[in-house]
Amino acid sequence: MRLRITFIGLLCFISVYAQRQIVIDKTQMRLYVVEQSDTLESFPVCIGKNFGQKTRQGDHKTPEGDFTISMIQNSSSWEHDFKDGHGIRENAYGPWFFRLKTPMSRHIGIHGTCFPQSIGKRESEGCIRLKNEDLVNLYRYVFIGMKVRITKDSIQ
Repeated sequence: MRLRITFIGLLCFISVYAQRQIVIDKTQMRLYVVEQSDTLESFPVCIGKNFGQKTRQGDHKTPEGDFTISMIQNSSSWEHDFKDGHGIRENAYGPWFFRLKTPMSRHIGIHGTCFPQSIGKRESEGCIRLKNEDLVNLYRYVFIGMKVRITKDSIQ
């Protein structure tokens, strides 16, 4: 009997957990953590420099549609050259990189930034950037397989 109660409780937990998703609104430049119809958290973001649907790597567009988180990676030691004349930047992606499974690129993710001033703007190469402290708060909600919906731009 005790095993049955534990199993039923686990099923209820999994059911609610599976309904949690991330919604990224490109027009409002905000990321929402949503569970059923409740918004649990909301953060400002930076998205791709160019408007519209991502069609190829290097187009600096943030993809639109429904995706899933395929990996959660510690990115605290990652570096990147943003081709801005300043060379390689350390801790370019903040503490975490939530890799999205997208058909157009395996390099798209939700991550922190070494450019906190870019939040609320269109300055990324296609990824979704958050302030590092917001990313740490988001981390507690994220799981592999989590659904991520990215809305369309208002201007294409």
